[in-house]
Amino acid sequence: MAVFISKKKLLHFLDTLGPWSFAGFVVLQALQVVMAPIPGEVTGLLGGFLYGPMMGVILSTIGLTVGSYLAFALSRYFGRPFVERFVDKATLERFDYILHHKGAFLVFVLFLIPGVPKDYLCYILGLGHLTTLEFLIIGGTGRFLGTLLLTLAGNYVRRDQWGSFFILVGIAVIFALLVMLFKDKLERRFRYWHAKSRRRKKKQDVSDTPT
Repeated sequence: MAVFISKKKLLHFLDTLGPWSFAGFVVLQALQVVMAPIPGEVTGLLGGFLYGPMMGVILSTIGLTVGSYLAFALSRYFGRPFVERFVDKATLERFDYILHHKGAFLVFVLFLIPGVPKDYLCYILGLGHLTTLEFLIIGGTGRFLGTLLLTLAGNYVRRDQWGSFFILVGIAVIFALLVMLFKDKLERRFRYWHAKSRRRKKKQDVSDTPT
């Protein structure tokens, strides 16, 4: 696990792969999702630092998508006892409502909110109603903004553009703080929408039941 935390060890590891470094980086990005809570910020910055903004975003997106799918697929195949080995009870209870909610948009918004444990969310969603295609679309697009910001930051460090780097970090911090202020309210609203939709469905099922 130390190789994920140390930038120097990561660089050395990828350098030893030579022409296979692209594939090695994709594998690293995938593993940091499956082996949550390994910090994805390290590999995200590294993508921009090593490969520049365009290739860094592409490789990170591929790796994150593969890793997200693996977590989702493992969860779906092995079930809740397997997920409980990776996701703590408090997090499972916090997002339990999405397992009964069929609205894909709600899950997409959760992926956009800073502070939501997206790697854990991949495991949790494997227990729910989303199809594999829905999950891949939501996971890929929902992670894109964070991937882009980390890659740009890594590219600025590579080019010693510290002014741009700190401006980007400042904007990201302000945005994250604003979202964090309303994160609990958003999640409470999501739970309310879920409960309301379930009550409506129950009433509809009762009215449709032949007497």
